[in-house]
Amino acid sequence: MSTQALVPRRPVPALNVSTVDAGHFVLGETPAPTFDLIVFYRGLHCPICAKYLMELERLMPEFEKRGVRAIAVSSDSAERAQAMAAKIQAVNLRVGYGLSLAAARQWGLYISASRGTTSIGLDEPALFSEPGLFIVRPDGALYYGSTQTMPFARPSFQDLLSAIDFAVAKDYPARGEYTGPV
Repeated sequence: MSTQALVPRRPVPALNVSTVDAGHFVLGETPAPTFDLIVFYRGLHCPICAKYLMELERLMPEFEKRGVRAIAVSSDSAERAQAMAAKIQAVNLRVGYGLSLAAARQWGLYISASRGTTSIGLDEPALFSEPGLFIVRPDGALYYGSTQTMPFARPSFQDLLSAIDFAVAKDYPARGEYTGPV
């Protein structure tokens, strides 16, 4: 079964996950003033994910100034998510866990099978989702989406801050919404 792309300006799938320090996160229950930033990561086994999430943690005050709330989500267990939160020294970034692979597919994420032990000596889960990043409007509609088949070359958080500034200042609409014949 292939992944399915989400469509800008249309509702995103439900997202309801446990978090390391804050109970549950339910997308849309308390929408962010400007956007919700959903960052799906591969899991504790991924050193590139840790580096990426450290950068997001560092920039969280900038996102919060813009009315953007963020959460990092994986299909990891509570214990592995807690270890990732500790590794990235998460203070402002919520870390969610227990994403089902069916939910990952609904978000259009790619699924990979384990290749065993990683370069940092941790076992990959039998199956896990590859990275994705989504910006969601307070009404639950997709504003921006990016998915990867690999852990490399993800969207820059600094670039996203600039893009958010532009989008808000210019009331720039979500693009890529056309689904008719071509």
